[in-house]
Amino acid sequence: MRIPEEADFASPTHGPRVSARIGLWLGIAFGLCFITGLISHGIQHPAAWFTWPSRPVSLYRITQGVHVTSGVAAIPLLLAKLWSVYPKLFGRPLVKSVPHALERGSILVLIGASFFELLTGVFNVAQNYPWAFFFPTAHYAVAWIAVGALLVHIAVKLPVIREALTRSEEEPRPTTGALSRRGFLLTTGVATGAAVLATVGGTVPWLRNVSVFASRSATGVPVNRRAEAAQVSTVDESWRLTVGDVEFSLAELRAMPQTTADLPIACVEGWSASATWTGVPVKDLLERAGVPAGSDVRVESLEQGGLYRSSTLPGTHTADPLTLLALRMNGEVLTLDHGYPCRVIAPSRPGVLQTKWVSRLEVR
Repeated sequence: MRIPEEADFASPTHGPRVSARIGLWLGIAFGLCFITGLISHGIQHPAAWFTWPSRPVSLYRITQGVHVTSGVAAIPLLLAKLWSVYPKLFGRPLVKSVPHALERGSILVLIGASFFELLTGVFNVAQNYPWAFFFPTAHYAVAWIAVGALLVHIAVKLPVIREALTRSEEEPRPTTGALSRRGFLLTTGVATGAAVLATVGGTVPWLRNVSVFASRSATGVPVNRRAEAAQVSTVDESWRLTVGDVEFSLAELRAMPQTTADLPIACVEGWSASATWTGVPVKDLLERAGVPAGSDVRVESLEQGGLYRSSTLPGTHTADPLTLLALRMNGEVLTLDHGYPCRVIAPSRPGVLQTKWVSRLEVR
């Protein structure tokens, strides 16, 4: 049986002009996804030089929404890109030169890393983890590999890309039943738009009813980790909140001046939801405990285990009057699943850092 050759693939959907245009869109999607992913990683694992503002209050909601949406958009774009170039796999000889070998090697790494990032990202959005490794660490590490391979690939193919994007020529007539170049690009755009629309409602509330994969909850605010999973079953009258060297009972917290604010919870999985929160500003609690304004604070939870049983509130957030130790949500006392007796709600923070069942604020 004869092995196909590159010349056997005459469809106008295969070629540098199609590949370059889809590659441009894919590069934009990858770039947005990578940059916003770095932001999310930096907030959760901040370096000494990293700071993240507390305003606007929906800033993290926007950046993480862009992260997930651009990742979803990259899926049909990557598949279309592979379709446009796969005849190159049948080119002979397999390796023509050192640059050609470098190009093929970078493509292999890029494809593997890209599929790993996109597939694990989709599972993360679905909160399904059928693997043994820790998702955030692996996802972050492989993102650097994917971007490195992408930059090598672009550097090698830059002359071809430049010529394909600037060259103007009449589109060849497709063979009977074949899709034209414009038709293929249009189909790719429609598929990408449909994928985005199916998920973007998790970030854009007014699109939630048409986004079939957007998170929904009867209370308006989904719960990722319930009290049962956190091994928090009851909170009795002996509960006290410790702030520095001072203790507050729940009755004392309720008697303090309260602040009510509309703030979103934005989760790393891409969903976000707004609610009306009522509670005591953290800055007021720190002031009563004699803690200097703008201090970094470690928040401890009643949760017995788990990677996110504690978090650190940086000074930019503890000084913000909208960073609350919330006691009520939408006018009702917090349920146990939502963090009763109190939880942190800080503007422009990932949901995993909005610690529930708070027991201590420790100055760092």
